[in-house]
Amino acid sequence: MISTLVVLLCLLAGIAGSLRWFRVMQREHYLAGAGSRFAVRWWGSSSINVVLLIIGVAGIILAGFWPLAGLATAGVALIAPIGLSLRGRTSQLAWTRRLRTLAASAACIAVVVVAIGAALGLSAPAAALTALAVPLLLDLAAMLVSPIEARAAGHFVEQATYRLARVAPRVVGITGSYGKTSTKNHLSVLLGSDLSVVPTPRSFNNRAGLARAINENLADGTDVFIAEMGTYGPGEIAEMCSWCPPAIAVITAVGPVHLERFGDLEVTLAAKAEITRQAERVVLNVDDERLARLAEMLATQGKKVIKVGSEAADADIQLRCDPESWAIVVEGVVLAETPAIVGVQPTNVACALGAAMALGLDPTLVAQRVALLKQVESRLGVTRAPSGVTVIDDTFNSNPAGAAAALDVLAGLEIDGRRVVVTPGMIELGRVQSTENEAFARRLGEVADTLVIVRRSNRASLRRGAASTPDLEVIEVADRRDAVAWVRSMLGPDDAVLYENDLPDNYP
Repeated sequence: MISTLVVLLCLLAGIAGSLRWFRVMQREHYLAGAGSRFAVRWWGSSSINVVLLIIGVAGIILAGFWPLAGLATAGVALIAPIGLSLRGRTSQLAWTRRLRTLAASAACIAVVVVAIGAALGLSAPAAALTALAVPLLLDLAAMLVSPIEARAAGHFVEQATYRLARVAPRVVGITGSYGKTSTKNHLSVLLGSDLSVVPTPRSFNNRAGLARAINENLADGTDVFIAEMGTYGPGEIAEMCSWCPPAIAVITAVGPVHLERFGDLEVTLAAKAEITRQAERVVLNVDDERLARLAEMLATQGKKVIKVGSEAADADIQLRCDPESWAIVVEGVVLAETPAIVGVQPTNVACALGAAMALGLDPTLVAQRVALLKQVESRLGVTRAPSGVTVIDDTFNSNPAGAAAALDVLAGLEIDGRRVVVTPGMIELGRVQSTENEAFARRLGEVADTLVIVRRSNRASLRRGAASTPDLEVIEVADRRDAVAWVRSMLGPDDAVLYENDLPDNYP
């Protein structure tokens, strides 16, 4: 009777506690392994979580001798890890078909585990184990259902393939560790009204998102379809290109974004380079050393390569930049000059120019349209708040190059007051995450007066970097809401704040 009650309570605690892990899996695109990876992050994020984990594990072990001990594990599974709430701040659960399938599959695995435990006379510890090991169960479920999901998505891919063949637009494929969305948006502006253009919306850059963008947005008569293509590993871009082959391929950058998944920048380069295989022309940002090497290799293979950049002297298309103006140079000839656009990355503009010219547009006309470009939302946007504080919004898709550019924007503001940086640091940088965040904080100390560290993920490395500037004020806050409250209470009309990155709440 007691064992049955313990089993029931453990299962109920597991169901309730699983809500936080469902949110993590949904945010991480249901990738197998995401649950366990984030569980390790969270259980190790604070001493209290470590203690609670020890209590939970001890409860599983002791329940084999004393079933009531399993209730301790149930309690831990219900309330912990502390900080990862059942109800999200930045991402609410959406009970999609895919999530329901994942939840049902994980529940079946849990039932099997408890049934095996009951057969062995260990129903209480087995139930306690399922309550605490929800992230692992979800990873196993994701692994089991992934072939089913791939087949289900195949129907939409077939529809997209047919629609592409019928509409027959020229496809521009854009990938890169960062800069994809900005380049896509810039290219849409540069093409103007000369062509009917459909870009993928927002960040619809995986297999399912690309198919959806085609099925829902690709209208008859479209001349150019701009396909943003992202990847978490080798083979994904090649698969997308097999049914959405780009005539023109653009790679914006190769950097340590998602490096914890790729493991190595050469692997990242190879995964991004998959977009070039079927392309007639390839546009590469040769300011990036790796892409410069790729340009040479593709050229020797007979591929038509357009080299672009803002620094490389041998670029076919170059933006020569100074603080006040940009010159658009094509094959050594200055075609246009425009005032520098604050918050817009020159290399992304150069990539967009390369793609536009590869499509056959008049170079002079396209160069003149650079003046029409604007900041992309949440990517280095500069505004003035009602309080008079100058706000730099760079909260989306933070990376080392982008963070450095954001600091340059902060340094270039003409203000008399304080310069403040609010950041949780950069994530998914693998083994270089600590050193990159430390370097960012060192550079920050040369520009800013105050660093506001949000959350725990990179607190230690940001503090180490900040220590190189003794006069830099360092403040720690629990979350972005606290940071915003501090900014509103402490800053005034002569001050500026840079919001660099905003972690979703599945990060500590």
